[in-house]
Amino acid sequence: MSRPPRPRFPAPVLVTESADLAALVERLRAEPFVTVDTEFMRERTYYPELCLVQLGGAAEVAVIDPLAPGLDLAPLGALFADPTVLKVFHAARQDIEICVLRWGAVPAPLFDTQVAAMVAGFGDQVGYDTLVQQLAGGQIDKAHRFSDWSARPLSPAQLAYAAADVTWLRVVYQGLRARLEADGRLDWVAEEMAVLTDPATYRADPETAWQRLRPRSTNRRFLGQLRALAAWREREAQRVNIPRGRVLKDETLLELAATAPDQPEALARARGITRGFAEGRMGAGLLAAIAAARAEPDAALPPAPVLPTAGERPSPALVALLKVLLAAACERHHVAPKLVAVAEDLDRLAAGQDDGLAVLHGWRRAVFGADALALRAGRIALGVAGRDVRVIPIGG
Repeated sequence: MSRPPRPRFPAPVLVTESADLAALVERLRAEPFVTVDTEFMRERTYYPELCLVQLGGAAEVAVIDPLAPGLDLAPLGALFADPTVLKVFHAARQDIEICVLRWGAVPAPLFDTQVAAMVAGFGDQVGYDTLVQQLAGGQIDKAHRFSDWSARPLSPAQLAYAAADVTWLRVVYQGLRARLEADGRLDWVAEEMAVLTDPATYRADPETAWQRLRPRSTNRRFLGQLRALAAWREREAQRVNIPRGRVLKDETLLELAATAPDQPEALARARGITRGFAEGRMGAGLLAAIAAARAEPDAALPPAPVLPTAGERPSPALVALLKVLLAAACERHHVAPKLVAVAEDLDRLAAGQDDGLAVLHGWRRAVFGADALALRAGRIALGVAGRDVRVIPIGG
């Protein structure tokens, strides 16, 4: 496939005044789509610190400085909520989190070129720079990828780097959309956007924070203590706006959930806990959380995970066959395997645990799910024809 000619992009404009931002948004709201990117810092904070917003239109590119004194960002919220303008992002999850925190809603309508690239067959891990090369004939300069975007003033090189993402993104979006329309897959992308467009995706609920630790235990008392400790850490990190790992490390939480100390002296013996911490305000709050968890009745504790028995565990050989079938199906349909099914899905398929499996519904069933059921039932086999893996019907 020949590369498209290199487009000519307008020079980026730095926006620091409210009147200029309002005028920019008014112009962009007349366009069918705008490309969007953000630069932020969160190494030192719990919540991301928005440092730049980049917008790309058909004839202009703007880099907006949210840290500029007195800049009113309300027009940006209006643009992101405008139902007539499609907002195009790449790898949108963290950008959307910032929008939800700042403007209270997910930008809509929304298109994520990372999701679209997987649907269009660019693979599971294709990077933005690869898409720019293949679809736009361009190259992304990575020199400022790890800039301190909160420092001012911004250099011309930083502004050019920030603007490049949304300028090239217009060409990437148009190329992907043309492919998806030709293949009849725009509906697939819309289906995959459901998680990104759900506001619940971006709510940090302290009561469910323990689940991200993926504890391997069936001890409900331990799980209850871990739930309480993780919730305390999440609230504390939110309160002082620091990363949760700077409050307490994950391994420390797991140890405390197992040992449940009830005095500052015992708390100070845990890994990562200093005596000053144990005897201070944070230590007192942590001990109170442990005491409250210890007092919980059994009925209020998290349910123990149901571990499969030896007879319920999937056959490793069948899982391996399903992996081959998945790879072959995705190769034939030019779609990323990760988008169709993950390892847990294959384990559940092999074990006959079909309830709630997305792979057995919609376009995934047509691509892979129906054949997976047929393979499990012995109605098809796998064979090789030349360099391709083929599905072979069995019997009549």
